[in-house]
Order: sequence, then C-alpha cells, then structure tokens
Amino acid sequence: MKISLTTTRLFRSVIFLLLLTQSACDDGFLERQPLDKISEADVWKDEKLIEAFVNTCYNVRHGFLVDYYMMPLSDEAYRRARETFHLVNRGEITPVNNVALDHWSSFYNIITNCNIFFQNIEQAPIGQEVKNRMIGEVSFLRAYAYFRLIGLYGGVPLIKDVFKLGDNFAVVRNSYEECSNFIVSELSKAQSLLPLSYTGSNQGRVTKGAAMALKARVLLYAASPLNNPENKAEKWQKAAQAAKEVMDLGIYQLQPNYKALFITPFNSEVIWSRQFKNNLKVEHQIDLHFYPNGSGGYGQVNPLHNLVDAFETKSGKLPAEDPAYNPQNPYANRDPRFYDCILYDGAKWLDRELGSYLPGGLDSSEGIEGWNASFTSYSVRKFVDESIRRPSVTNLGNTPWIFIRYAEVLLNYAEALYQLGDETKARELVNLIRSRESVKMPALTESGSALLKRIQHERQIELVFEEHRFFDVRRWKIAMETDNEDAKKMVITRNAATGQKTYKVEVFQPRAFQERNYLIPIPQTEIERNSQLQQNPGY
Repeated sequence: MKISLTTTRLFRSVIFLLLLTQSACDDGFLERQPLDKISEADVWKDEKLIEAFVNTCYNVRHGFLVDYYMMPLSDEAYRRARETFHLVNRGEITPVNNVALDHWSSFYNIITNCNIFFQNIEQAPIGQEVKNRMIGEVSFLRAYAYFRLIGLYGGVPLIKDVFKLGDNFAVVRNSYEECSNFIVSELSKAQSLLPLSYTGSNQGRVTKGAAMALKARVLLYAASPLNNPENKAEKWQKAAQAAKEVMDLGIYQLQPNYKALFITPFNSEVIWSRQFKNNLKVEHQIDLHFYPNGSGGYGQVNPLHNLVDAFETKSGKLPAEDPAYNPQNPYANRDPRFYDCILYDGAKWLDRELGSYLPGGLDSSEGIEGWNASFTSYSVRKFVDESIRRPSVTNLGNTPWIFIRYAEVLLNYAEALYQLGDETKARELVNLIRSRESVKMPALTESGSALLKRIQHERQIELVFEEHRFFDVRRWKIAMETDNEDAKKMVITRNAATGQKTYKVEVFQPRAFQERNYLIPIPQTEIERNSQLQQNPGY
C-alpha cells in the first residue's frame, strides 16, 4: 500500500492555491505569516487554508483527462496511437502493463488527503456550519474515490485513518460488500450535512442531491449481477428507494435540448459537475482532441461503427431490424441523439460538410494533417464547443465534465424497478427520457427480458461517452458478449466523376475479453509493497 507519510508537498500546493485567489488575504493571515513559515498546524487554525485543503480533495479524475479517456476502453470508441488502450481492448492487460486503467494511486491519494482532513477538522476553530459542510464534502469525495476503486478492482483495503511511522502498512482487502456499505454510510452522512444548492463561487461543490444520487448509483451497482449473484431482491429495493428519493427532491429535471445540456453549466439536469476555465489554465483539450483533422483537430477518440449501429432509426428499431434502413444511406432518419453525439461523413459541421471519404476527403487520411484522421470515419461531437472554428491550445472551450445527471437517476430507478417486477413504471421512466423535446423517439412497449435489453440499450445511448458503458457491461455480466465483438469502421469511397459514395463496413481491430477482465489487475508495484494484498484472479 503506497501511503504518503508527509503532507509537506500537499500543504505547499494549498498555499499556492491560495495565492491564486483574490480573497486569500482577506483576513490578513498570509500578510501576518511568512509563506515559508506556514506549518501544518497553522493550516488547521485558518478557515481559508482549510477550505483550500478541501478543494484539493476535489482533484478526482474526470472524463476529459487525455491519458485516461474511458470511451475507447469499451465498445464505444477507439483511441488512436495509444497501445496501452489497445492492450485493454485485446484483453491483454497485466499487473505490469495496465497503464490506461491505472487509477489505484490517484484515488488512494485522494483518500489519504481526506483522511488527513478528518484527523484534524474536529479541533479546527471555525464555525460549526462551515465545518459541517466541509465534513459533508470530504465524506462524499472519499466515498467517490472508493466507489471508483471497487468498480475497477473489486474489494480494496478500507483505509480510514492516516498511517504513522511504525504502523503496519500490510493491510488486507475488504470485500466488495464491506466497501460498498462503507461508501453508502459515508454518503448518508454527507447527505445529512450538505446543502441542496450553492450560489456564487461555491457553485460546483457537491450537494445533498449529489450525495443522494451517487448513493443510488452505488446501490444499483451493488445489486447488479456481478456483485449480487444471488439476485437478492432487498438490494434492488434499496437501489430503487435511493433513486426515488432523488426524484422526490423535485429540484432536477430533464433539459429539453440534449446537445446543449452538456455545454450549459449548472443547468437543471446536472447534479454534479466539474467546471473548467481553459482561458486561464489548460485543464482539458477535448475540442482539440475531438475535432476532426479537417478542422484542425487531433481526432484522438474515434467512435466505432459498432456504436453507430446501436443508434436506432426514427422508427425505434435498430438498423439491422428496420426494413427501411439503407446501408448505402446509413445516416438518414436516425435517433436525434446520433446527430448530437457523432460526426460522420456528410454531417453538417461548422460551416461545411464533413468529408471522411476517399479519395480526397478533407477529413480523411488524404486531407489536412491526414495523420490525425479518424480510423473509423467517425469523430465525437458530444461535449465539443462548436463556437470554436479551429481549436488550438490557446483556443479551447470550457465544456464542464458532468459526473452525475438526472437522466442517469431515472435510468437507475427504471432498472431497479424492472428487477422488482414493476415493468409499467420502468417503461414510463425510460419513455420519459425518450420523449425529451429534442429527441422524441417512439415509446418502449416491450416486457419481460426484452424490456431489460431495451433498458440497457437506452442507457448505452443516452449516457454514451459519459464513463458508464465500461462499468455497465461488467456489472451486468454481458462484457463477454459486448467486448468480444471486433471493432468496426466505415470505409467511404467517392467516385470523383459522379460524386456517388459507397459505404462498406470493415473490421479493423480484433478485440477480446476474458472472464478475468471483469476486474482489472492491481498494479504489481502495490502487490510488492504489501504482502497482504491479494491479486485479482487470473492475473
């Protein structure tokens, strides 16, 4: 177990953070105390320093981190020029080479910081209201870190205190259920301490609703086949009740415009998000990385044709099941979310039409900076700020990363209700999402196992690219099917004389998933540090 024994570097970061804020010196603390003389004890006597410390606990990994995109690690997309991602796609990760999914140290660092906070906060001479809010925030953030760890590794060591010199660092793994129960208890505590909302500069902090919504997700995962092989109904009941309690708050609602909700900060569908100010400091570069090469982008994440085939036609049928679907006009009359999420050949894009065709397409390997062309002929449209005409490191949007939104809560509730036998209400919830003003897809009518597949499919489409698919196919125990399907691309050929295009689907990357891959390996370096830490089976 890699545990930090000193917080010196962390506190230096806290001080640096304070120097960047205009309000840092309001109470004169930094004016009274030389910067190189501020001790750890000083931090826990000053409200602004404590709050800056809490802010460091928010540095959890988000979905726009270029080295840790989750989209290409499922059947959603392909990551260009990153062999570490391809090892996951081929089922070849080991405790040594698993770089793309190496989240162990990152989340345990968050947990360590949270534990330091809990060790010191009770004695801090600050107002109880502010103290309670901070305790709620840090309880939430520690719970979130543990939740991400158990989603990847299964049960992990529950470290609740700060290690001291002389302590025994050899700790065993707790079970998934023990970890999940602890996470739920922490979120319940956070729920009781956090406000429903914030104003001004505090917007973006976690709220009571965020704690409740994350708890609903945690309980859903705990009830799912991977973690509930006996299919105990009481686990589904807890998941359903937690999701319903979020709905009963009455403060969240679906946004009418699907595309706009992802680039509109703090809209009523967002429950927890991270904001960015790329004009001040480059914190993500999704516009640069997602834009097609013909518009100056790097085309780093390429949606698979497998995913494109998962978007229904306007009739509510999959293309393979719709007799009206024309494979030589493959993008006509599709679910409106397809057009919001995927850039495809012929799409209206900025002030032009996207061209992924050969020969000569502007967005093909023969186009501008062809080495950045998509391998699949598709690019990610969801999230990008289309007011930017040509992205660069100095010209980036500030799209927020949404950790939790209301549509997910509805889908969580629908899934739990289905498992409890309430198919009518489950259909109603999914159809509410499908009836979004900018979507308007036909209502579901299925029942039985067919309804479960439609609920799972709706989740695949509605939450695409939002870091759900990787975990969903594992908790449902269907990854042996979904992630063993080879990756497909679209090859478009254009007749230069007539302008006629032909479309052909081809396999371009063999993929493999083994039973052991339902959990990822613990890094070998951690196994070597801790003799009590058992590796996951098969690694």
